[in-house]
Amino acid sequence: MSIHIQNVSKKFGSFQALQDVSLHIQSGELVALLGPSGSGKTSLLRVIAGLETSDVGEILFDGQSMTERHPKERNVGFVFQHYALFRHMTVFDNVAYGLKVRPRKTRPPKAEIKNKVMELLQLVKLENFAERYPTQLSGGQRQRVALARALAVEPKVLLLDEPFGALDAKVRKELRRWLRKLHDDFHITSIFVTHDQEEALDVADRIVVMNNGKIEQIGSPDEVYTNPKSPFVYDFLGNVNLFKGRLHNGKLMHGEFSIDVPNTEAHTEDHAVGYVRPHDIQIEKTNIAGTVPAKVSHIHLLGPIVQIELRREDTEEFLEAELPKEQFINLQLAIGDHVFVKPKQLKVFIPEDFSI
Repeated sequence: MSIHIQNVSKKFGSFQALQDVSLHIQSGELVALLGPSGSGKTSLLRVIAGLETSDVGEILFDGQSMTERHPKERNVGFVFQHYALFRHMTVFDNVAYGLKVRPRKTRPPKAEIKNKVMELLQLVKLENFAERYPTQLSGGQRQRVALARALAVEPKVLLLDEPFGALDAKVRKELRRWLRKLHDDFHITSIFVTHDQEEALDVADRIVVMNNGKIEQIGSPDEVYTNPKSPFVYDFLGNVNLFKGRLHNGKLMHGEFSIDVPNTEAHTEDHAVGYVRPHDIQIEKTNIAGTVPAKVSHIHLLGPIVQIELRREDTEEFLEAELPKEQFINLQLAIGDHVFVKPKQLKVFIPEDFSI
C-alpha cells in the first residue's frame, strides 16, 4: 500500500511540530524517519496512524484519503518503543488480542486464531514461549511479541516508533537483522522512527531526515550519507571534521592552507566551511601540498580500525581520523607525533546553506 503525505502541518499549542511536510512512500517500502528529539518524526508517525490529527494537509493510502478516518479504519499495525504488552495476558493471548476483539462478523474461528498466532510465534522464534507472561521475557523477546501482535491483524501498513530504543546494543543489532528479514518476507509498507543513525542506515530502503518539523533530505542510505544536502544532515549522520576558511577560485583557503574544491569555481565567499568524515582524513609524516600541521593527541584501537585524535597547529582545533590498522602500523604513529593532515573528500557549505 502506497502512502501519500501532502502538505501536513501540526501544532501543539505554540510548538510547531510539523511544517508543510510532503512525502510519498511506495508500496512495500521500508522507510526510516530519522532525526533528533523534537524533529517531528514521532508526530508524523502518529498523524499517519490517526492517533493525532493534522491541522492542515492530507494523508492518502493507495490514493484514498485517510485524513478523517478513525485509526481502526486505517488497517495500521503500530509498535511502540516500550512494547505496551498486556502484563496479565500470556504471550499467546497478547498476540491473539487484535483478532479476538474483532466484531463477531469478522472474528475468525478459535481454531483459525490459534493457527495464526502459532504461525506468528514461530516466525518470531517464540513458539515455545506461548504460555509465558511478558514479565518472564527479555526485552528483545517482548519486542518480538509486540511485532507479532501488530502483524496478527494483517495490517496493510506497519508503523514502528523507536522499536529498539529500550534495548541494549547487541540485541538491537540482532532485531534489526530480524526486522529486515521480516520485511522481505511480508512486503508490508513499513515506517519506523529512530534517532539512531546506524539503525536507519542498516535497515531502511530510504531515509527521511527531519529537523525542526521539516524534511531536510530524502534518499537511500548511501545518498544521505555520502551526499548530504545540508550542514545539518552531514553533522547528524556521523562524526565530521570542519575546515573553516573562505572560498575563492575553486579553493578553500585559511592562512597558508588551501585545497581544491570541485564545482565551486564560480563562488567567492568570505566564509565557508568544509565538512569531511574521519575516514576521509589523510595523515602524512612529511609536508605535502594541501595539508595542515597537526599533533597526535590520542589513539584508540578499535579492532581493525584505529581512531586518531589530532590537534591542528594552525588553529588549535581538534580533528578525528580513522585509519585501517595496517595503514596505522605502517605510519608508526604515536601520541605526540607531529604530522600533516589532508582531507581526501571535502563538502563545502556557504552561509546560505546554514539558513535552510
